[in-house]
Amino acid sequence: MKKIFVFMALALLVLFTAGHASALCVNAPKANLRLGPGTNFEIGWQVFKYMPFKKVGVSRDGNWYAVKDVDGDVMWIYKNLVTEKFKCAVVNAREINVRTGPGINHSKSPMGPAKKYYSYRVLDIRGNWVRVRDEWGSIGWIRRDFLWIQ
Repeated sequence: MKKIFVFMALALLVLFTAGHASALCVNAPKANLRLGPGTNFEIGWQVFKYMPFKKVGVSRDGNWYAVKDVDGDVMWIYKNLVTEKFKCAVVNAREINVRTGPGINHSKSPMGPAKKYYSYRVLDIRGNWVRVRDEWGSIGWIRRDFLWIQ
């Protein structure tokens, strides 16, 4: 019964706020995504720094955001764990190469290969290539086709 109520509340919230979606990035070393807006709700997924989301709703008290992830799933995150100040990207392919420059003519970076759900801060976009930084400060280039950017 609790899950049905949460689903219905979330569906109504998303319906009323769908026109106000905005990009968010996790700005903490790790964050829990929950099945509802509060710490009393079950953890659905744990993510790490620079994971991007699309904000699709806000809790009544304004402290929790309903967010959509790269797979289209919607969960809740505490507002102090995310920022709108920069863009982030997540790998949406099984495994990809990270390059030292924007193109396949550049060598593979020691920070790769990158696997699905690796997340990055977007530093620059040049055509089909995205310059990214990981949570440890390493910088490389990834083809845009393999990233979900928010």
